[in-house]
Amino acid sequence: MSRYNAREAEPKWQKIWEERGAFRVERDPSRPKYYVLEMFPYPSGRIHMGHVRNYAMGDVIARFKRAQGYNVLHPMGWDAFGMPAENAAMERKVHPGEWTYQNIAAMRAQLKAMGLSLDWSREIATCDPDYYAQQQAMFLDMLEAGLVYRKSSVVNWDPVDQTVLANEQVIDGKGWRSGAEVERRELTQWFFRISEMADELLTAIDGLEKWPEKVRLMQRNWIGKSRGLQFAFETRGAPAGHERLEVYTTRPDTLMGASFAAISPDHPLARALEQDHPAIAAFCAECRRVGTSEEALETAEKKGVDTGIRVVHPLDPDWELPVWIANFILMDYGTGAIFGCPAHDQRDLDFARKYGLPVEDVYVAREGGAPVGTEAYVPPKTEPVRYVRGFAGPEIQTGEEAVEAAIGHAEANGYGRGVENFRLRDWGISRQRYWGCPIPVIHCDACGVVPVPKADLPVRLPEDVEFDRPGNPLDRHPGFTRVDCPACGKPARRETDTMDTFVDSSWYFARFTSPHAPTPTDQADVGYWMNVDQYIGGIEHAILHLLYSRFFARAMHRTGHLPARCIEPFEALFTQGMVTHETYASRDANGRRAWHTPDEVERTADSARLIATGEPVEIGPSIKMSKSKKNVIDPEAIIEQFGADTARWFMLSDSPPERDVEWTTAGVEGAWRFLQRIWRMLQEASLAPLGATVPGDTPAEAEALRRATHKTILGVTQDIEGFTFNKAVARIYEFVNAIQKADGEGAALDHARREAFETLARLMTPMTPHFAEEMWAVLGHATPLVDIAWPAADPALARDERITLPVQVNGKKRGEIEVEREADAPTIEGLALALPDVQRYLEGRPPKKVIVVPGRIVNVVM
Repeated sequence: MSRYNAREAEPKWQKIWEERGAFRVERDPSRPKYYVLEMFPYPSGRIHMGHVRNYAMGDVIARFKRAQGYNVLHPMGWDAFGMPAENAAMERKVHPGEWTYQNIAAMRAQLKAMGLSLDWSREIATCDPDYYAQQQAMFLDMLEAGLVYRKSSVVNWDPVDQTVLANEQVIDGKGWRSGAEVERRELTQWFFRISEMADELLTAIDGLEKWPEKVRLMQRNWIGKSRGLQFAFETRGAPAGHERLEVYTTRPDTLMGASFAAISPDHPLARALEQDHPAIAAFCAECRRVGTSEEALETAEKKGVDTGIRVVHPLDPDWELPVWIANFILMDYGTGAIFGCPAHDQRDLDFARKYGLPVEDVYVAREGGAPVGTEAYVPPKTEPVRYVRGFAGPEIQTGEEAVEAAIGHAEANGYGRGVENFRLRDWGISRQRYWGCPIPVIHCDACGVVPVPKADLPVRLPEDVEFDRPGNPLDRHPGFTRVDCPACGKPARRETDTMDTFVDSSWYFARFTSPHAPTPTDQADVGYWMNVDQYIGGIEHAILHLLYSRFFARAMHRTGHLPARCIEPFEALFTQGMVTHETYASRDANGRRAWHTPDEVERTADSARLIATGEPVEIGPSIKMSKSKKNVIDPEAIIEQFGADTARWFMLSDSPPERDVEWTTAGVEGAWRFLQRIWRMLQEASLAPLGATVPGDTPAEAEALRRATHKTILGVTQDIEGFTFNKAVARIYEFVNAIQKADGEGAALDHARREAFETLARLMTPMTPHFAEEMWAVLGHATPLVDIAWPAADPALARDERITLPVQVNGKKRGEIEVEREADAPTIEGLALALPDVQRYLEGRPPKKVIVVPGRIVNVVM
C-alpha cells in the first residue's frame, strides 16, 4: 500500500491548475463576484510562518467562494519600496531594484509552492514604473483638488538614515532601523489633507460592522475627536507680536486650578525667545533631540524652563501664571500651548512637583477627599464630582456638564469659544530617500512649484545612483535634479523627496482590479470588483494602513478614480493571530545569552540541549517568531519535508484564527499523520463503482454514515462562512472517525462510503487542495476538483433526529432531556417530570402546569 506522496502530488496539481488557468478571472457581470485579499508582503526574500497562516486563511475563503459559484478575485503583489532595499544596497553593493526583484522571484516561487489559488496575471510590485506612474498621476489629481499641499513642519529626523520618520517609527527616541537618537528638525514637507476628512472618517467607523470592534476602537482613538475650549491668555513681558497666547483644553472645568502655562519648544514664542536667550536655545535644542511621538513625550522625564513671561488668568486680572517651555507639549496638537492644572493631570503634576509649582484642587471625589499626593485625580467625564472651584458653584456635576458650563461661561463673557478638535494630523508623505515613488513636481525660481505634465509620467528613478554615503542619492544626481521648467522653460530643479511607502499600499487594492490599465483604475473593472469583500491581515496594521487606505479611497472618489460606494474599500476585515514558538538560549561564562534555532536543539518533555555539543539550553516562552530570537521555522523546509497541505492544515486546525498559534513539531507531525490516515482508509475502503445506482434500501449503518456526511457538509459550510476554520477542521476529524467506524458490508454502505469520501475530498479542498485533488482522482473522477461545485447538504439528512431540551422549574433551569425530534407533548412532559431534580422541587405534589414549547424548552410551573 503506497503512502500519500506530497512531493509528487503538489507540483503536479499546481501545474494542472496553471495550465487550466483555474484562478485567472475577468470581469463577468453575469456572475456574482467575490474579492478576497490578504495584505500584500514586503519582499524580504523569504516567506515566514506568518505568511503561511495569513495566505492559507485567504485561500480557504477564495476556494470556498469559487466552489460556491462566485467569480473570485484573489490577487497577489509586493509592497516593494522602502529603506531595507537601500540598506541592502549599501551593505551588499547592489542596486535596490536588483535586490528587490531577486527577492520577489524567490518569494513568488515559495508562495506558488503553497498551492494558493492566486491570479498571478494580476501581479503588481509598487516599485514597477507602471504602478508608480499611476500613483504620480493621482498625486497630481489630488494636488489640483486641494488635497495635497506643502509646508514647513517639525519632523522626526534620523541622522544616520538621513530621512524623516513617522512617529510610529521612533522607538524609545531612536530610529526603528538605524537605532540612532532621533532629532527634531524643521523641514518643508508635502502633506495629504487627511485631517479635512477626520470627522467623516470617524463617523463612518460605525458602519464598518464586519470589522473587529478592537480595530474600530483603535481607529476612533487615533482620530481622537474632542470638544473643548479655545481661549487666549493676555501676556506680560513677551516679545512684540506675542501679546496673546492661544490655548486649547479639553478640561476647561479645571481652569480654576491653573498654576502655570506651558508651550512647545517649537511654538513661535519659543522660537522668538531662542534668539536672545542662550539657556532657552540650549533647552529647545535638547528637546529637539527627542522624537515627536506621544509615546516618546509621555515616557520622557518632564523638563522645562521658565521664560520669565507671565499670562493673566481670564477670570482674574490680578492672577498671573508663569509661562514655561516644556518638553512634553506637541506643537501640532491644539495650539501648541496649554495651561497646567497639576491636581488633575499627571503630566502637569509631575512637572509641578519637579519645579515647585502650586497644586490646587478643583474638585474632590468625595467629601473630605485626601489632598493630591504623587498621583493626579482625573475622574471620567461621566462621573459626578463636587466642584470646589467651578463655574456653577460648589455643587455636584458630571465632568461633561462642567465642561459645557465652562465653555458657556467663556462664550458668555467673551474670553473663549467651544471648539471641536481632532488628534489626527495631516499626513506628511515626504521621505528623503531614493527607493520610493518620486514626487512629480518641479521647483522653478520664476514659477514656483510646477506639476510635472501627465504626458511626462512616470518620473522614473534613475538607475545610475551611488550609495557610498548616507543621504538621498537623488540629491547628488544632476541628471535627475536638473530639468527645465514645464511652464517657462528656464532651468529648474526636480523634487528629490519620494513618497512615504504607506502611500503605495493605500490604493493597491483598487489597482488589482485593472493592473494593466493606462489610468489608475478602469471604471468598468473597479465598478465590478470593488469593494474588497474580505480583507485579511495583521493587527499591527489596524491604525495607519487602514486609516490611510480609507482616506485614499475618498480622495480617489473626489478625483474620479473610484465610485462613491467605494469610499469604504473593505467590507469585512479579519485580523489573524501571530505564529509563535518557544525560544532556546545558552549562556557563556560571563552570563551573555546566545539564541539558537529550533533545528539546532534536541527537545525532550522538560528539557533541551544543543545537538552539536550536548550543552543544555534554556527553554523560553512561546513568542512571535523573530529572526532576533532565532525561534523561526522555515516554511520551505516544512513544505519540503511534509508538503504544503500539512503546513496549511496545521495552521488552520490548532487554534481560532484570531488567536496566536504555537508551532510545534508534534502538531505538524500530527497533521501529516492525519492526512496519511485518510489516504490509507481510502485505499482500503470498499466503495460502490463510480456512477453506480443508489440502492433502494438503506440499512441503519449506511443511514448513519449518510447523516454524518450531510451534517458535516452543513457544519463545515457554516464554519468557513463564520471564519472558524479550527471548528471546520474539528468536524472533519469527527467525520473521518465516523467513516472509519462504518466498516460493515453491503451495496448501500459501499454507496454511503463513496458519498462520504467524495464529500470529504470536496470539504477539504479549501484547506488541503492538492491532497483533495489526489483523493478525487483516486475516486475515479476525470474532472479536477477545482472545477467541482461545493456540496449541498440534504436538510432532511443534516437534521438531528434526537434533540436536547432544557427543563425549567418556575423559570429556572433544573435539567435537560433528550427526545426524538418528533416526540409529542405528553411524551416530553413525562420525561421532564421524571427528572430527579424536578421531582425534588415538586416534593411529591403535582405541578400546576407543564408548558412544552416544541423543539425549544419545557417549563414546569409549581
